[in-house]
Amino acid sequence: MSEAIKALVQAAGAAANQGRWSEAEPLWRKVLAIDPRHPQALYSLGVHAFKRGQLAEAHGLLQAAHASAPGEPAVAISLAVVLREMGDAAGELRAIEASLVADPYFLPGLLAKAAYLQRLGKLRAAAMVYRNALKVVPQETQWPPSLRPQLLQGRELVERVGREMAAFLSERIGARAAALTPSEAERWREAGAVLSGQSTVYPSVCSRLQVPRLPAIPFFDRADFAWVPEVESRTEAIIAEMRAAMSEDQAGFRPYIAYEAGVPVNQWHELNHSKRWSSYFLWQHAQPIHEHLARCPETARALEAVEMADIGGLCPNAMFSALAPHTHIPPHHGETNARLVVHLPLVVPDHCLYRVGHERRRWTVGELLIFDDSIEHEARNDSDELRVVLIFDVWNPLLSMAERDMVRVLSAASAEFQLQA
Repeated sequence: MSEAIKALVQAAGAAANQGRWSEAEPLWRKVLAIDPRHPQALYSLGVHAFKRGQLAEAHGLLQAAHASAPGEPAVAISLAVVLREMGDAAGELRAIEASLVADPYFLPGLLAKAAYLQRLGKLRAAAMVYRNALKVVPQETQWPPSLRPQLLQGRELVERVGREMAAFLSERIGARAAALTPSEAERWREAGAVLSGQSTVYPSVCSRLQVPRLPAIPFFDRADFAWVPEVESRTEAIIAEMRAAMSEDQAGFRPYIAYEAGVPVNQWHELNHSKRWSSYFLWQHAQPIHEHLARCPETARALEAVEMADIGGLCPNAMFSALAPHTHIPPHHGETNARLVVHLPLVVPDHCLYRVGHERRRWTVGELLIFDDSIEHEARNDSDELRVVLIFDVWNPLLSMAERDMVRVLSAASAEFQLQA
């Protein structure tokens, strides 16, 4: 580029940036007089012509700019805007596609294609393109103001079409689900939710020991654990002991979340050191709390019937967990997928809900829930009453006895290594 053109481009750009269009335009025309195929001059003059409502002139200039710079997506999308105003739908689509050939992740191009399909009434195709646009856009707080209305509209359409697709897939699954076990049926309901964009795949994520290659199963079948009837049969006695503990040893119920000062609390800010979620431990990090066990002999006997996971420094854990009215335990992951967590619901008012991954369950008094807490999970008590469950750890039944020993070895070795630091 010659020095003369450089100086003219710099001056024209500065004038345009300050809104002095009447000064910028003659400068761009001088650039074209020297270089008739200069893409920036053609593009800028085309935009100026469009702003004045001179569509034919804008079309000619932008078409020439696109021919000079076919790899510039902004030029192609500006040409598409002009063609749309001229009523040339076929030309508009060609220009939109050209912008995406230049850059398949070009956000204005994706939004323009989605809007084009939406105008034609092709809502499902439009939703697919909007979904791609929403994948490449930054988080909502950083959305460009000029694109925000269309992004919001696109997100609403994606959600609406997703709900329609979920209902369609559910209807297609229909009676076929009767041939499946409850666990299999839940798997295919989740598959439909993921396929329709209503859910995501929830992996196992552990804050301590992750056992690779174990499937991430949200809830396990109670029938697969021989000790379930024994524990469930003691529900009334366990409830009585829990109520006695709450009455006579209220100080034993302590905040479950209790981070020390200076430690990042992340999602636990609202519950840190709060008795809105409190626990009365019978076992804690592999250590028995003898005073509490002595106060709750029937509960202790129920736990003796269980094949509790024993991983030094980590588990077994067993506790009464009390969740105050209108309290939400936010989504989080557990420490290891080598163990499962068990809930024995004791006091369950209406409007309480538990989620593990995609699957949502309601607690039923006396009926155990057995789940992998390394999968994202959360709990809600939206009632006006207290909710209480007995929680304890058991081994993941997919581990052999030899593998359980490896869990203990690795856990102990990790702790030993840290102590030597």
